[in-house]
Amino acid sequence: MKKSIFTLMLMGNLMTAFGQQNMTFQTACHPADVKHYDTQTLRDRFVMEKVMAPDEINLTYSYYDRFIYGGAMPVNKDLKLETHPQLRADYFMRNRELGIINTGGPGVVIVDGQEYPLGYSEALYVGRGWLGKDKKGNDIDSNKEVIFRSKDAQNPAKFYLNSATAHQHYKTQWVTLDGRKNGKVQSLKAVIVGTKEKPLGTKAESNQRTINQLIVNTALEEGPCQLQMGLTQLQEGSVWNTMPPHTHGRRIEAYYYFNLPEGQQVSHVMGEPQETRVVWLKNEQAIMSPEWSIHCASATYYYTFIWGMAGENLNYNDKDNIEVKDLR
Repeated sequence: MKKSIFTLMLMGNLMTAFGQQNMTFQTACHPADVKHYDTQTLRDRFVMEKVMAPDEINLTYSYYDRFIYGGAMPVNKDLKLETHPQLRADYFMRNRELGIINTGGPGVVIVDGQEYPLGYSEALYVGRGWLGKDKKGNDIDSNKEVIFRSKDAQNPAKFYLNSATAHQHYKTQWVTLDGRKNGKVQSLKAVIVGTKEKPLGTKAESNQRTINQLIVNTALEEGPCQLQMGLTQLQEGSVWNTMPPHTHGRRIEAYYYFNLPEGQQVSHVMGEPQETRVVWLKNEQAIMSPEWSIHCASATYYYTFIWGMAGENLNYNDKDNIEVKDLR
């Protein structure tokens, strides 16, 4: 009886501690098994159906490279990034680095008391929290508290999050498209490939776009360990991304699709090049792409997406291209 009461008390404490934060888990899958999945099983194994929800942090822990992806949407209250029992860590950032990109209204991310304003398409890199031990053997920690806040509840911020395990601490770095300054805090300028006037791609191939490389080693002053993130904006009339497609034998990649009007959808293509599958995604949904899977998409309307990668190296162009004629 005492054991049962203790268990109920423990469950109650966990619900209180993580009432604003939800985490689901997705195990890794063998490609030979995936080709036998039906539609619902594909979605269960790879799709994050709910990323943004008012006053919630929703996270998916993928066993592909132990990558965490999800969203934080503060509306009427601040949201604090909490640890989870599965992490076996005193705080979320203990063994992890974190990338944050705002896809909504103006917001603020507070890291150990320091405020970083994030407008639309701006990013923040937060390094691993554990620095080591002092001479007495005590842990030296930083980045123990990460808090998300919106400046306007009528136009709330929507922070998309990616996190990977990290072996080294790097400083917190704020990245914007123009390298702007806020008070004493200077942002870094993103690496922008293609412009609205001179985009990447062609109109004939329906893939004119601009790529904003936000959390990459060519934009940051130091780091990252393995996490890379950026935002790709398709122009009106363009619907294809990542075409011709490719695989990343040395890392995984997650896509988050947004700016899709109600009633429109993205047709995301995944799987081995000769065993492709289509997964339909709505606005503000995300999908994991394993190292063996291609990842490309077309949609019924032009859109924006965030890509996030983690794995073996930081070479942005490390990929194995697949010719369109070889797809099945």
